[in-house]
Amino acid sequence: MRLLTAAVEGLVTDVQLPDGDGPFPAVLVRTPYDRRRHRAELRGWARRGFACLAQDVRGRHASAGAWQPYENEAADGAETARWIRRQPWSDGRLVAAGASYAGHCALALALRAPEGARPDAVIAAVPALGAAEVAREPSGVERLAARAGWWAAHGDRRDSDEEALAKALAADPELLAHLPVSDLPTRLGRGLPSWPGVWRHRERGRLTSRAGRADTPLLAVGGHHDHFAEDTVALWRGWGGPSARLLMGTWGHGLVAEPGLDADPAHRVSLGDLYARWARLALAGELRHGRHGVIALGGSPLWLPAGAEGEPRTLDVLPLHGASFTADPERPVTSGELTVPTDGTPDRCLLVTAPLPHPLEVVGPAEVRLEARADTPCADWFARLAAITPEGAAERLAVGVARRADPPGRAAEFTVALGRLGRRLRAGTRLRLEIAGHHFPAHARNPHTGDDPVTAARLLASRREVGPGRVALRLPVLRSRPTPTDPVQEILR
Repeated sequence: MRLLTAAVEGLVTDVQLPDGDGPFPAVLVRTPYDRRRHRAELRGWARRGFACLAQDVRGRHASAGAWQPYENEAADGAETARWIRRQPWSDGRLVAAGASYAGHCALALALRAPEGARPDAVIAAVPALGAAEVAREPSGVERLAARAGWWAAHGDRRDSDEEALAKALAADPELLAHLPVSDLPTRLGRGLPSWPGVWRHRERGRLTSRAGRADTPLLAVGGHHDHFAEDTVALWRGWGGPSARLLMGTWGHGLVAEPGLDADPAHRVSLGDLYARWARLALAGELRHGRHGVIALGGSPLWLPAGAEGEPRTLDVLPLHGASFTADPERPVTSGELTVPTDGTPDRCLLVTAPLPHPLEVVGPAEVRLEARADTPCADWFARLAAITPEGAAERLAVGVARRADPPGRAAEFTVALGRLGRRLRAGTRLRLEIAGHHFPAHARNPHTGDDPVTAARLLASRREVGPGRVALRLPVLRSRPTPTDPVQEILR
């Protein structure tokens, strides 16, 4: 195998060629995280007969230019695709592949590049679809800790410092609590001129709106515990190409390297081998048309067909504490721990179910319906669902949020979406539901004044009331015994 380094319009690119004379199909990975970190991946593709390229995106690491996240990836990817197809080792067929931001690069190339420059197949793992998707929840609520960590590590710099935020928090534990949020660079002690622009993006779905016009096969890979799980499923559902496959495991953003507490050894998949086998079939046009895929059922060894979905069932939740509570942004409910205080002034409404009399398989979108009121003009309503095992351990299941601007003091009925679940719950498990006004520092604190949480410098406490008997927890429960499937066979059929 031969490793070459080339510059494509100033974008430095490693090229790993297989043994033999070729020509070969090619795989392109464009990344802001240092192309050299992909050399083992490049060798893996080359051993399977693919030329594989890893490229530093514009302005990052060895590549020239200015680093502007999400701005240049379609154009730069298109130029690179044209260059690849002109090379003597290329047979003209191209797979765009990547995870996280690199997944965005692959999709931007497939969906926004001109004809002639688009790839022939796409592998998008835990895709960071766009600036608005990564910065905010679908409700508009700001994802603070994740964005602060990413921008501290990668923003407005050529290299990366993965520990930048951790080191800053060690020096200043209240770093993320300082106001306004827009002044974070001052607290970090370095320039981040692009930080304010992170929060200007509010329009979601720019890439997914194009997905219906896609004309290539897609393999979308995600994890139940990943921030972008909903986006991954939406991309798969909306894809218009000849075939779309979904692989959704019991994983976080790091996929098989980041298994959840509910993961089973049977959920471990050799992604490199699966990607290569899928790419061969996709480039040969041998995949069955339509949408297929698998989702792992956490808490069990099963994989289920991606189309499996439970029927909505309302579970009775019994109020324990805090039907009236105070959401005080100076003392917010924290996102990093599941311990719940049950004495003192309530800071959340706490409800539980009775122990489950038999196991439940919960597959599909979950939600909380409630009637509630706040005495402030703007209020976030977080719903956090945890499973309390028969042994008494708490396991996070889901978090959802709705941002409301109801007239102060007026009761309103609304729904908080909890995202998609894929979980077997054991008999004897109790479900604990928390209704709170904050989830900090994972999310920025709503100041309750009606001001933008990013620029607000003044905070108000918000009195909340949750209607007694007006909370409904709706879970998608499979009515019959789930039919297992083989993940590899389902992806490759």
